[in-house]
Amino acid sequence: MSEPLPAPVRRHVVELAARALADLPEAQVPPSLVAVRRFKPSRRARLGALPLAAAVDGEAFRVRVAAWIRQHHPELAEAVESADGPPSAAPPEKVAAVAYLLRAPAWPQLVEAAAASNAQDEVRLRADEAERTILRLTDQLEASQRSALRECDRLRAAVTAARDDAEEARRRLRASGERIRRSEEIASASVSAAEAARGDALSATREAEAEVRRLRARVSELETALAGARRDTRESRSVDDARLRVLLDTLIASAHGIRRELDLPTTVSRPADLLAREHGGPSYGPHSLVGARGRPDDDPTLIDEALTVPGVHLIVDGYNVTKRGYGQLALHSQRERLLSGLSALVGRHPDSEVTVVFDATAVVARPVGVTMPRGVRVLFSRPGRLADEEIVRLVKLEPEGRPVVVVTSDREVADNSAAAGARALPSDALLARLDR
Repeated sequence: MSEPLPAPVRRHVVELAARALADLPEAQVPPSLVAVRRFKPSRRARLGALPLAAAVDGEAFRVRVAAWIRQHHPELAEAVESADGPPSAAPPEKVAAVAYLLRAPAWPQLVEAAAASNAQDEVRLRADEAERTILRLTDQLEASQRSALRECDRLRAAVTAARDDAEEARRRLRASGERIRRSEEIASASVSAAEAARGDALSATREAEAEVRRLRARVSELETALAGARRDTRESRSVDDARLRVLLDTLIASAHGIRRELDLPTTVSRPADLLAREHGGPSYGPHSLVGARGRPDDDPTLIDEALTVPGVHLIVDGYNVTKRGYGQLALHSQRERLLSGLSALVGRHPDSEVTVVFDATAVVARPVGVTMPRGVRVLFSRPGRLADEEIVRLVKLEPEGRPVVVVTSDREVADNSAAAGARALPSDALLARLDR
């Protein structure tokens, strides 16, 4: 373009040239606009603005665009070229663009008028923008002022609260100082009392030491007197022993007479009897062991020696013995065979106490109809317990010092029983004794 045009006028010139380009025959399209013509109509003016503006500067393409305007906008072209000028309602930039392309006589004046109109529009826009900016800044200033007032109020409240806190802290400090002074006075009094108590303790210690020395001297005198008394009584001791034996025999005879007179039972309950009552089983009367190391496990004399111990209590791990000796039999047959053999064995040692413990979990519940041989106590473990636990419990129930023998080949049962104070014999020894 030979003359610089305002941006709005130049935009309208490019738009008119783009529309005219679409209607031109291919032979009349300038080479620089062949590619632009292939653009979509909606994108042609925007993407081809530079080549279109350059082509309009050429006289040939401008004349073709002017002809297109006269063909498609004859009223506007006629108004622009007339002496009366374009209608006042038409946009100045569009009128200037048409006048420029038609080379109307007044096109420079129309371009200047469009530029002036555009400048006035820009001034109005800038004024409106400035007014909006002023209003926005005024609102921001008012908001800032309100925020500053709120912040001042908050700071005043914070200062007031800080003053109150400081006053409270000073009050607490004064109270703490008073408590510290009282504590110091109490501590001073406590130190004085402690020193006085220490003096009293030292005095009491000296008095106690003197008393100890006196008592030691008295003990020495008594020891000397005791030694003399022992020498004096040694000669008459044999006579006193004879009198004591006569008195003891008299007391024993009197006790037997009282028992016969009151018809008291000859046996008493033993600890194992109490456990048997918990299981609902029978109870009877007493006695357990010594074992010889280095002897075969199947030595039957181990059982005989155990049963000859006075007051012995022989506890048998039932299924541990039967399954080693005759495990091919049914459980009830195993029990019957073991109890039968123990009954015969107890008959030879009537003073011994024999208890057989079976594992109730092996038969689900306590068997019905178990034969209770004479002189043999039969126990079944409680629900949820093993016979091993009941055996150790039996051992722990016995008083300390009573001989207790556990017959089992279960190492854990043997160790636990030994820890509780019993002696253990292997099951093979009892099996060999019953088979003899």
